[in-house]
Amino acid sequence: MRVSSQPSPSSAPVGRTLRASGWQTVVHNDPVNLMSYVEWVFMAYFRLPQRRAHRLMLDVHNNGRAVVSKGQREQMEADVQAMHGFGLWATIEEVP
Repeated sequence: MRVSSQPSPSSAPVGRTLRASGWQTVVHNDPVNLMSYVEWVFMAYFRLPQRRAHRLMLDVHNNGRAVVSKGQREQMEADVQAMHGFGLWATIEEVP
């Protein structure tokens, strides 16, 4: 049996992009965390560029919420737990 060094399509990792479907992580506004801290969390955890993290932080601040990731339910649950670990209010929602 020959083993391929390249992963098959079924074993490729699933990314957490905003184009994925199924479930989404939503971060909500709160009166506790500074805007700069929220932006930093988005950059640190989601590895977002500063401009994208800033736009999402402004969505949270101005609109009361922002969708920060989409994908499979298990990963969205992990993202919500991580946001809670950073002290942010986050929920998981099914994508309509």
